[in-house]
Amino acid sequence: MKHSTTQQTRRGHRGPARRIGRTLALVLPVVLVLSGTLAVTRVNWSGNPANSVLTASDVTSASGSVRAVPRTPQDVLRDRLMAELQEKNPGAVLTHLQQAVNGRPSLAKHCTSIARALGQAAVRIYGASRAQSYARPVCDTSFASGVLTAHS
Repeated sequence: MKHSTTQQTRRGHRGPARRIGRTLALVLPVVLVLSGTLAVTRVNWSGNPANSVLTASDVTSASGSVRAVPRTPQDVLRDRLMAELQEKNPGAVLTHLQQAVNGRPSLAKHCTSIARALGQAAVRIYGASRAQSYARPVCDTSFASGVLTAHS
């Protein structure tokens, strides 16, 4: 019985100070991480006083101009294939998409959205009927789906 009395006594002494301490223990690390992240993104890392505030996604190129950098491999692939679509036919671009996905399986989950975007862009460049002629089962026929949505 003495043991249970000690437990009740300890539980009875949880006051406001203990609750405040627990709250600070949970909230303080979050506040410190957020403030540190914001501080790092606000620092002028470029060394150029004209660009006093840069976002975390900005990079200074060799020419001194600030440009946004694609953050993910799928963004890089999409941009590369879109540029290629300006120079080559959609069949060649779809082949390169399939090769990229085969070479890097982590891109497979993004294949559908990339193929759909290529289909929509192909309609703008080639027109709906010609773009549709390049459709084939890359990424579950998402290219054809993109052509259809752009044409509708």
